[in-house]
Amino acid sequence: MTLPTTLQGRPFGPQQLAQVQALLDEGNGQWSRYRLSRELAVLWNWRTAHGQLKDMAARTLLLKLEAQGWICLPARRIKSPTRSGRPPVSDGPGLDESPVQCALEQLTPLRLREVSPANQRQERAQLEVCLDRHHYLGYRSRVGRNLQYWVCDVGGRPLACVVFGAPAWQCAARDRWIGWSSRQRAQQLGGLVNNTRFLILPWVRVPHLASHILGLVSRQLRLDWEVKYRESIWLLETFVDRQRFAGTCYRAANWTLLGQTKGRGRQGPNCDVLSTTIKDVYVLPLHRNFRRHLTAAQNHPQTNPFLP
Repeated sequence: MTLPTTLQGRPFGPQQLAQVQALLDEGNGQWSRYRLSRELAVLWNWRTAHGQLKDMAARTLLLKLEAQGWICLPARRIKSPTRSGRPPVSDGPGLDESPVQCALEQLTPLRLREVSPANQRQERAQLEVCLDRHHYLGYRSRVGRNLQYWVCDVGGRPLACVVFGAPAWQCAARDRWIGWSSRQRAQQLGGLVNNTRFLILPWVRVPHLASHILGLVSRQLRLDWEVKYRESIWLLETFVDRQRFAGTCYRAANWTLLGQTKGRGRQGPNCDVLSTTIKDVYVLPLHRNFRRHLTAAQNHPQTNPFLP
């Protein structure tokens, strides 16, 4: 078994593994997984651009190490409130599955319902069920920052769902196009958001609907992100499986095709073995000066010695 060289978007090796094991030994089986995650984030000064500890990212890293057999974590004390790593609920409120085949103008103006907040639990569960059943990648509850949208017609009937979350740690085509250094990327990656899921419900057949939705949600997303997370975003990205889709709706919505991935997955491990299919890389700037914001030096530079 080979130790990963990149894990959870971070350079990783024997030194980092030894530090993780030292924390486990220090806790002597008495520390909770919550405390271990926070202790690891503090040790590595693993923080967002605004100084918040990235303890959930640390938790995911620990879970990956355990799944690969490198460490043994203490038993869970409570169920995860995010249901991370568990399948989505198998049942949920039913949707009207009668066919929708008409001109786009008969459905507009479309309405967006963002359902990630805790008080939208039922609608969020319904969205997760639809993605799990009808999206080719399936779906599991999101870990970390995310926005989840139902897209409904003028009468409130759901037509599609769209999910945005964390961007890829590295992507050669994207990073060359932005023109940032590895340190700038580490500092400013929070200014990017990834369109991780986009599903038009299978009984909906409406010409130009997909590109219309992408235009609508891109105008709303930036404001919703700032309201929820108090941070600005400057650029959207997505990865389109070339074996399944032509990316026509993204191009029609003014997204730019930059090139292809290398088949290494979202965290970009440093190896030559393909771990996923090669995908087309699309981006959409949300501000005309997006490059200036994404390449700007922070007032408080990262001091983490493990950043590239």
